[in-house]
Amino acid sequence: MNESIMKEIAVRLNVSDESVTNTLKLLEEGNTVPFIARYRKDTTRGLDEEQILFIEKQYKYEMNLAERKESVLGLIEQQGKLTDEIRSAIMACTKLSEVEDLYRPYKQKKKTRAGVAIKNGLQPLADWLLALPEGGDVLAEAARYVNENVAGPEEALQGARDIIAENVSDNARLRWDFKDTVMKTGVLVTKKKKDAEDEKHVYEMYYDRAEKVSTIANHRIMAIDRAEKEKVITVSFEYDHEYLQKQAFAAYEKGSRTIAAEQLETAVIDGCERLLFPSIENEIRSDLSDRAHQSSIEVFSMNLEKLLSQPPLKGRVVLGFDPGFYNGCKLAVLDETGKMLAVEKVFPFRCRGDEQAAAAEAKRKLLRLITKYSVQIIAIGNGTASRESEKLVAELIHDNGLNISYAIVSEAGASVWSAQEDARREFPDLAVEERSAVSIGRRLLDPLPELIKIDPKSIGVGQYQHDLPEKALSERLDEAIMKVVNRVGADLNTASPELLTHISGLNAGIAREIVSYRNENGRFTDRKQLLKVKNLGPKAFTQCAGFLRIVGGTEPLDATAIHPESYEAARQVMQASGITQLGTADAVFNDEKIAALGIDAYTLQDIKDAIRQPLRDYRDQFEGALLKSDVLEIKDLHIGDQLSGTVRNVVDFGAFVDIGLHADGLVHITRMSMNRISHPSEVVAVGDIVQVYVIGIDEVKEKVQLSLLPPADLERREAMIQQNRSRRQNRGRKPDNKRPAEPRPAKKEPVTMEDATARLLERFGKKH
Repeated sequence: MNESIMKEIAVRLNVSDESVTNTLKLLEEGNTVPFIARYRKDTTRGLDEEQILFIEKQYKYEMNLAERKESVLGLIEQQGKLTDEIRSAIMACTKLSEVEDLYRPYKQKKKTRAGVAIKNGLQPLADWLLALPEGGDVLAEAARYVNENVAGPEEALQGARDIIAENVSDNARLRWDFKDTVMKTGVLVTKKKKDAEDEKHVYEMYYDRAEKVSTIANHRIMAIDRAEKEKVITVSFEYDHEYLQKQAFAAYEKGSRTIAAEQLETAVIDGCERLLFPSIENEIRSDLSDRAHQSSIEVFSMNLEKLLSQPPLKGRVVLGFDPGFYNGCKLAVLDETGKMLAVEKVFPFRCRGDEQAAAAEAKRKLLRLITKYSVQIIAIGNGTASRESEKLVAELIHDNGLNISYAIVSEAGASVWSAQEDARREFPDLAVEERSAVSIGRRLLDPLPELIKIDPKSIGVGQYQHDLPEKALSERLDEAIMKVVNRVGADLNTASPELLTHISGLNAGIAREIVSYRNENGRFTDRKQLLKVKNLGPKAFTQCAGFLRIVGGTEPLDATAIHPESYEAARQVMQASGITQLGTADAVFNDEKIAALGIDAYTLQDIKDAIRQPLRDYRDQFEGALLKSDVLEIKDLHIGDQLSGTVRNVVDFGAFVDIGLHADGLVHITRMSMNRISHPSEVVAVGDIVQVYVIGIDEVKEKVQLSLLPPADLERREAMIQQNRSRRQNRGRKPDNKRPAEPRPAKKEPVTMEDATARLLERFGKKH
């Protein structure tokens, strides 16, 4: 292991070197992230999954960086151009992109103007100009390089200038300085294309917009990228080209009085405009997009983790209600374990004949199912006809005095799962839409095992997910699933193959073998039986055993999160404290006797927690679904109304909250806290039940603007924002200075070689 790399990681994480070293050793030994985070806390000093993942990824990146440095140094040395200065510069790089920038001058390029000139023997002439000669004659020197491929002195000078221009573009220090300048002072400009098609004006705010590169928000970068891809807008940069050209020329001229000044300046301007500036602009666009992608992936991952962490509604009989108009509403009754008891279809909204009679018939069927199976809660999907269905259910509850509630459940991805092979295998006799009703009901009963059956990108808790790099997104979402599944654990006797696949140490093949063993031999009664499962050896057993629970088995500790390797320690703790059974919530531990057992502090705390609450569910700490018994319509709303709602999605600019209308209301980031926050996730998370205030109603578009702040606080908050905006605008001005702001300078047109040459000839007093 590389000690310097480990020390750097430790500094970035603010943890000890030992924690990083031990974690890397555990990973190298084949231990999984969940296993290390849960059962090797003493070795890592309590690092969590995210810290362990960071160590794993960062070490891999740093090792790749070190390998690339050695590779680049070797390639440059092969060319006989490696110097101590180049070696030092490359070894000092902290990013792969910096190494590539330094390697750029030595990299084999495709056919370029500079490459042709070098092939024609003009490199020495370019070197002579770069050496800043103070005497002699430029044309006479150029004449020495006329050959069968170079017609005359002017053509020789043009070739030399091409070489210098490429040198300017390949100059790493210049690239870094200029890129930094454009990032700090540049403006990103978007314009609508003349023949662009944007019928719904989705990208209207980008038809004519200019925003500083340094302050542009990630979600706007994503929107700009998509609008450009759909050929609605053009994107360009505005910055001081002339200033940077002068900076570049000064870097090459070095303040000397050289006869090569005219040639150098022409070459530098060409290098900047033709090569360096476009390249820098492309890099900045790429960096902005990468930053936005990474941010969006993190938001998606965070939302998915929160969604999967929603607590189950244990011990309830649920009726899954999949709304629909013409094709009817699909109903599925599920018992407390999610087993389907009955399916039904009603047509309360089909526009044929008497609508009231259709609704009445649907209510009768619903009431019959509710009564027959003692339904306690109804899960209504939030798709097409959901609000009409909600009204129907609310009326049914009210008219019959039913002691039940309903909840609106996101049905995103339910239809995707319903058409999958696993769904067909489980319910071969059900139609696709009937399977959807089962999925909706199970999402309320126990969200985790149901939601992990679905591609996370179909769940609908991200932003611009279809524009994100597939591999990076999938890896991060898999990590989110891995964290939640292993924090919760799985019942070994009821878990589906999909759920078992995400358990530490298992894969899809072993998960299927576990289910197959269960089907052939009956329920598991002891964790040790896992060793009888095909392809599940001692290594996999060690990694997975603690995350698989057996309730009602022969070993009581199998129902807890205590790992089998710590069973003896757990029994010693119980014996030392006189505790005879698990589940003693008010258990008093004899710390004096326990101290003599030599159990590390982390394992001991886990043992104590498991003894007090052996069946504790990690998800119980979060809020459950918002249960309702009445319906809300937009005409019922008034400005200032206070409502309860469920956060359905969190994005960079705010959060969408379901308050019971067709469309979720938006709480903008500026209406979440009296203090400035950098991201909505600092205040809310997917699944949170929040109190919101109505601040805007658009009945035509059925859109509602919401605030987490009460009206009085919101008024003060917006006054503060306006005050700060005015202060920024007036910063640096005299109190009586009423001069209007200067208009943004128009973008300079690219300088052609002809214009640049003419300008230089005029500057030096020569005729063109």
